[in-house]
Parts: sequence; structure tokens; C-alpha cells
Amino acid sequence: MVSKDQGIGGAILAVCVIVAVGYVVLVSIPSTLGLDAGTVRLDAVLVLVSIAFIAILAIGAWIGWTMATTPPPKPIEEITTEIEEKKEEPKVEETTPSETSATEPAKKKK
Repeated sequence: MVSKDQGIGGAILAVCVIVAVGYVVLVSIPSTLGLDAGTVRLDAVLVLVSIAFIAILAIGAWIGWTMATTPPPKPIEEITTEIEEKKEEPKVEETTPSETSATEPAKKKK
């Protein structure tokens, strides 16, 4: 059984391969399709460059949105102060084995 992510990945792969083959056919042999070769090639390149340009701008906009909406990190000084405070805090005293064994029978009787 294919997971959801694998199915989406397979669909993306199929669409990309179909578009790539179609682009190569359109640019390589437009005269066999009964089209003007110069116009078809120019249009194909124009569409491809436009899509690439818009994709780059979309990535830039996404990076800008992420930077604008992400809260700033803590300053290094504050982080180091917290680490030092944790090191200086005294540890809680542990019970000794004799204290533990003395209290256990009382708990069992209840």
C-alpha cells in the first residue's frame, strides 16, 4: 500500500515528466504539428521563463513571509544566563537507603 506522501510524490513526478516531454516535442518539432516553428518556440520559451520567474518570486515571498511572522530568538546573553543559573541551582537532596527502608514497612502496613 502506498502512503499519502508517496502518492503525491508519484503524481508530481508523472506531471513533471508529461510536461517535460510535451515541452521538448513542442520546441523540437512544431512543423510536424502544422504550427509556425518560430512563433511556437518563442512562445514556449516565454512561458517557461515566465513560470520560472514567478516560481522564484513565490519562493522569495514565502521566505519574506516566514521571516516577517517568526518571532525573534532569545539573545545569546539571556540563554547563557539561564544555563549558568541551572548549573548553580542546588540539587534536591536524595534520600539515603536507610531512610527509604525505614519508611517502606510503614507504607505496606496501610
